[in-house]
Amino acid sequence: MKTYKRLYEKIINLDNLTQAWKKARKGKTAKKYVIAFEQDLDNNLSNLHQELLQEVYQPSPLKTFVIRDPKTRVISKSEFRDRIVHHAIVNILEPIYEKYFIYDSCANRKGKGTLFALQRFNTFKRKVSKNGKGVNNGYPNANFVKGFCLKADIKRYFDSIDQELLIRLLERKIKDKQTILLIKKIVDNFYARRGMPLGNLTSQFFANIYLHELDLFVKHVLKAKYYIRYVDDFVILHENKERLLEWKEAIDNFLKMILHLELHPEKSKIHALARGIDFVGFRNFFHFRILRKRNVRSMRRKIQSVYGGKEGFRQLIHSYQGWCAYACWADSYMLRKSLVREINEIFFRINSKLQH
Repeated sequence: MKTYKRLYEKIINLDNLTQAWKKARKGKTAKKYVIAFEQDLDNNLSNLHQELLQEVYQPSPLKTFVIRDPKTRVISKSEFRDRIVHHAIVNILEPIYEKYFIYDSCANRKGKGTLFALQRFNTFKRKVSKNGKGVNNGYPNANFVKGFCLKADIKRYFDSIDQELLIRLLERKIKDKQTILLIKKIVDNFYARRGMPLGNLTSQFFANIYLHELDLFVKHVLKAKYYIRYVDDFVILHENKERLLEWKEAIDNFLKMILHLELHPEKSKIHALARGIDFVGFRNFFHFRILRKRNVRSMRRKIQSVYGGKEGFRQLIHSYQGWCAYACWADSYMLRKSLVREINEIFFRINSKLQH
């Protein structure tokens, strides 16, 4: 196994920190904390560089808040200067690990993402179902979609990551004590001994490294061809339901024994492809794809909130544009048309009030 040394000097290099700052500020240039940092940018970056060089850098305490959209999630937010360090680490480590990640690990990777996961699922379902031409009661049937899918979710994944095991996994490739010590400072900054904070770039990156062990187990030990993982959600497609049941048990044992995780008992089940598979925000059928009901309800609530004066019209338009970019990957033309009508009604009502 190839190992990597002398990474710390690359991480703390001032050019790398400058690139990290540019990435950390992207989309946040109007934020007060970004403006404050950039008022004395050269000194702030130089001071951060010196702290890292002298190995006295300590991350600030995380700021924690709760969001409900629709799930209740605890988000832990790092200070802006700490986010620069996170980007600096990922800048150097990501190219190393990208060589080893499997092709169908889709989250938080360049050139991958939700759309890539959907396209791979579409390819796999066609292969497993023989392009939707299955056999029903011994007779060829073009309307019968053959095959099954293990749709699985890891229970409380980010809260359950074993921090010591994560460091040991990183040490397999990173033979640089200074880099490992810096990573430990970031991991230890979380208030608990287990888990990683939702909201940190490093958490997303380390989450892929941690579950890379599962990817290798599924692909090389179980030899599952049609496997896709998006963070802690994953699917395996196969024509044989019994084989998927065997694999589910093997995966559950592997997670418990090796990674100290477990499958979510209610969200890890085997479904017929013909009934549609809930994956990366969509319900995927063979011939079409629809949005999850909760995502539609969420958009409708935002529209209704304008009627109640809770949200400005401009903010609604911004929300709808973002939602529409996501919704257009489903068969949702009539739904989007209906929502546009509702938004237009709001626009005319607002104009009418202003004219009076």
